[in-house]
Amino acid sequence: MNRAFRLVRRRALTAVPVLLIVAAGAFLLLEAAPGDAADAYLLSIGGGDPAFVAALREQWGLDGSLSSRLWLYLSALARLDLGWSLAFDRPVRDLVAERLPATLWLMGAATALSFLLGSALGVVAGARPGSLADRLLSAGSLAVYAVPGFWLGLVLIVVFSVRLRWFPTAGIETVASGKAGLARALDIARHLALPVASLSLIYLALFLRMMRAGMAEAWRQDYALAARARGLGRFRIAVRHIARNALLPLVTMLGLQAASMLGGSVVIESVFAIPGFGRLAHEAVAARDAPLLCGIILVSAVMVVAVNLAVDLAYAALDPRVEDGEARA
Repeated sequence: MNRAFRLVRRRALTAVPVLLIVAAGAFLLLEAAPGDAADAYLLSIGGGDPAFVAALREQWGLDGSLSSRLWLYLSALARLDLGWSLAFDRPVRDLVAERLPATLWLMGAATALSFLLGSALGVVAGARPGSLADRLLSAGSLAVYAVPGFWLGLVLIVVFSVRLRWFPTAGIETVASGKAGLARALDIARHLALPVASLSLIYLALFLRMMRAGMAEAWRQDYALAARARGLGRFRIAVRHIARNALLPLVTMLGLQAASMLGGSVVIESVFAIPGFGRLAHEAVAARDAPLLCGIILVSAVMVVAVNLAVDLAYAALDPRVEDGEARA
């Protein structure tokens, strides 16, 4: 427990400057882009006179210098204040708290499905490299990995929603259904089935191929040859020895893919009309809502840091040498 606590403390301390750089960098990049929220608002209403534009920028705090606005933004972040959304006229923190749970459900389910099923299928393929099962799973994973996520989502909608009518076409739950408890949970699960499948299949193929490649390499290692020389069964060697060592690169890849899966959820949420974090980012970009977009980027960075911390803990559990190294550091 103490070793895990030290690992968490070290990662948390190193994450503070990273998040500070992300916050300042996002603010400066958005400020360097042409136009602002006032320009987007004028475009939506068909224009306005210069006096109205000046008053609007003064009301929204867009008329100050870059350094003063950056200082105000970082000072607010130190108080855990993400700012005020200009497009929604609401606190950014409230918008994030409202939209984030849907994305967390989507990403969590997709990550668990892709990692667990991909690893299991990778064990089946890597247990006997070159077998018929290995060839079929490798070819299928390569085909799935080459399919764009949005196209796969549209195909699933046409097949399972339009033709078979098994699942809803869009949304996170039935509007004004009045359901509660288990009935509501099942309704949300039906709505998330196709989005989760669309987002997870691509990464499932990646994890399958990595697991299969790791196991194929591990079969040639000395410990695997020694286990076979002792007369252990092939299945026991594959599950208890080969798979655990081949799992380490997958755990590392799980942390690296957290950011890309968060970006992929933007597309999936748009295809399935899910009111999540990704659609909120799309709406913030369309409205040039810099405070909201900065808040979304910062919260996304926190999520990626948290996922990588969990991956470090899992890696230390699978490989005690990592935990011992952290304890001595």
